Amino acid sequence: MRILHVVPSYLPAWRYGGPIRSVHGLARAQAAAGDAVSVFTTDADGPGRLDVPTDRPVDRDGVAVHYFPVGAPRRLYRSPAMGRALGATIHGFDVVHLHSVFLWPTWAAARAAESAGVRYFVSPRGMLVEDLIQERGALRKRLWIRLVERRTLARAAGIVVQSELERRHLEALGLALAPVAVVPNGVEARQPEGSIEGSQEPAVAAGLGGAPFVLFLGRISWKKGLDRLIEALAAIPGVTLAVAGNDDERLLPSLQELARRTGVAGRVRFVGEVHGAAKGWLLDHAAVFCLPSSSENFGLAALEAMAAGRPVVVSSEVGLASLPEAAPGLVVAPAGPAALAAAISGLIGDPRRAAELGARAARIAGEHFAWPGIAAATREVYARR
Repeated sequence: MRILHVVPSYLPAWRYGGPIRSVHGLARAQAAAGDAVSVFTTDADGPGRLDVPTDRPVDRDGVAVHYFPVGAPRRLYRSPAMGRALGATIHGFDVVHLHSVFLWPTWAAARAAESAGVRYFVSPRGMLVEDLIQERGALRKRLWIRLVERRTLARAAGIVVQSELERRHLEALGLALAPVAVVPNGVEARQPEGSIEGSQEPAVAAGLGGAPFVLFLGRISWKKGLDRLIEALAAIPGVTLAVAGNDDERLLPSLQELARRTGVAGRVRFVGEVHGAAKGWLLDHAAVFCLPSSSENFGLAALEAMAAGRPVVVSSEVGLASLPEAAPGLVVAPAGPAALAAAISGLIGDPRRAAELGARAARIAGEHFAWPGIAAATREVYARR
């Protein structure tokens, strides 16, 4: 099968978090299964650009990635060069899979596929949630839905969401939708990293000392619930919170001030964006992983923690918790500071139970979320008529 993925940003633009990792994981698994897989994306990397060729495809794990220069308006990831390439080549693909909404590449690829008679699928990646629409740019997004996404979602061959929670949010919008299928994100099997000596980021372990630490991994964003987690730390003495992620929304000063007001500033470590051995070390050594988001269509970082054998605490708003095959650990609802503190304290105070939950999490991740199985499930969705 000849598959084209269209996504506004792509690795190594790690700042964009889980979606680019999960799209590449899917594309790589599809290529490994024998499909001819291409990606159309832009060279956007925050305010800058990726140092990648834009005149030829780049091979990434068997996937032909085409980076196109991002143009104005940059906020929409508009790329005239991508538009020309779509018009010239899209008829050569069997399936086009679009990853995003509210952005120019999805609109351009959907219209090109429709014109060429090529079946296309849409993954909104958690962007079609009423609360998120209301919170940020509600008027603009509602206008875009009326003028653009309504047609894109109705005329698609299918919509692929990553969790039952995302499906419910999508259907609650009351739009005419193509058939909706739930196919979760996957995760790579991994081995413990051990020491990070000699890696590029040995400082990630500095300051954590020998005390147990709770790990938050992901973009520092208003919807991630870090304020609740910092407040919860006040009721968990002797424990450090490691926050690993980039801060494109510039929330770090307000979170640091919250930590000072709460009296836990000395036990909160903002270690920045991590990858490779540094990220693996944090996953392997955390006493508990916590993702207390107020809105999360899936929660890839929580799945990565499960694969590393960590006990996981998530809010009920994390999509992974809505999948019957996941049962990620302790689901806190409502995920206020007191409830989070009780769940985390219970695990740290009972190492045997924490180890049992971690071992169970690793088993579930391997049995239900390995990328080859996720790629096969996605192919089944593509094949439906």
